[in-house]
Amino acid sequence: MLLLIALLIIAAVFSTKITSRFGIPILLLFLGLGMLVGSDVLNLIYFDDAVLAQQIANIALIFILFEGGFKTRRSTLQMVLGPALTLATVGIAITALTLGLLIYWLTDFRLTYALMIGAIISSTDAAAVFMMLRQHSIRPTVAATLEVESAANDPAAILLTVLFIQILTGETQHLGAFLLKFLWQLGGGIGIGYLVSHIGVWLFNALDSDNRSDYHVLSVGFSLFAFGLADVIHANGILAVFFGGYWLGNAEFSYKRGASHFIEGIANFSNVALFLLLGLLVFPKDLLSAWKEGALIALSLIFIARPITVLLCTSLFRFDLKEQLFIMWGGIKGAVPIVLATYPAVYGLDQGHFIFHVVFFAVVMSCLLQGTTLSWIAGKLRLLTPTRPKSLYSIELLTKQQSDVDMFEIQIEETAQSVGRSLKELKLPKEVLISAIVRERHLFAPKGDTVIRAHDIVFVLAPATQIETVSTQLNL
Repeated sequence: MLLLIALLIIAAVFSTKITSRFGIPILLLFLGLGMLVGSDVLNLIYFDDAVLAQQIANIALIFILFEGGFKTRRSTLQMVLGPALTLATVGIAITALTLGLLIYWLTDFRLTYALMIGAIISSTDAAAVFMMLRQHSIRPTVAATLEVESAANDPAAILLTVLFIQILTGETQHLGAFLLKFLWQLGGGIGIGYLVSHIGVWLFNALDSDNRSDYHVLSVGFSLFAFGLADVIHANGILAVFFGGYWLGNAEFSYKRGASHFIEGIANFSNVALFLLLGLLVFPKDLLSAWKEGALIALSLIFIARPITVLLCTSLFRFDLKEQLFIMWGGIKGAVPIVLATYPAVYGLDQGHFIFHVVFFAVVMSCLLQGTTLSWIAGKLRLLTPTRPKSLYSIELLTKQQSDVDMFEIQIEETAQSVGRSLKELKLPKEVLISAIVRERHLFAPKGDTVIRAHDIVFVLAPATQIETVSTQLNL
């Protein structure tokens, strides 16, 4: 069993080469691999425990969301916080209601069941959205709106799902209590994230360890601590993790660069594990009985419910029609709706797992339709931003103490005034050192008489406060 799991993970990692070449969404490939080795096809790994899948998925989401917050810049979040939170709260209610009514009219589901399914699939998925958007270079404000929305919309979707489950099981909750609980989940999660981020900065600076792996372990502990503390006070752990990562990522602390790379690695592993696991949970033959309802729900969501929600929620903010259209199309579904689809079975409302398979089919359709065309749509709407070729080399400054000096990578433009001039002619500030240059895929250490050429990738050791000046001086 362990050997099979190891081979599955390795195959999933190398399959990313296929996705980047043919534009296939990575998560679809992971889901497909899980289904292939699962109970219904090759029968190599038998797995049908929805409760265990939910618990493992929640742990994976902690690291995925923490890394998402950690990589989000403060300037970007400030630009999109209003529309993103509107989509994540009011937008969830609009989507769930609109989609629920469409499900009721188009299928044989009773109204309450239809509204419950609408709530289950109402949230955009952080794991899917982060994974998809980082495969492409999309206009930052639009990409950040979708990312923050996907990170923040879980509380509303979860609470609405639980509300309809309680109605169906006869455990109804007063509307006032529901609203208070929602506000506490939202505000408490953000507050815990803020508090824990300050604790995290202090812990990283206080550790002062010669063993770099200690900082990696601390990163894992910090992520789990944010979620666990929020869970203890019944706030939303996912929000606590995302905003804890956001505030920590925008602070300065010891060994930040090394911790960042480790967090990214853990998040990538969590993405692989999460979608492989959800693929294992699916029995493909059961999907055949749910394809009609799943397709109707997916199409209703993509072409009716999501556009209505985006138009209503973004009309008060500065988005042009092209950006609104992309936000409509970028509402990709993924792990969270699938995890929420396990809730009815846990509460005894989906004994045959029909609702789960309907939701799973709708999610797969969302990934196929939206995920595979996301880059094409962005190009047609002219929302793609230019991407520069990545260097084959990486030079980083890893410090155990706080420092305003860091290693920066600057690409020399074809029209830069530094092209054709030697380093000593540039007259850079004395605190600035060009430590290495990558030219035509080769790395070398420059000297004073080394001449800068177009398309060089220059590694600069400099104080963070001067890097913009240096970059302008090299590329003006």
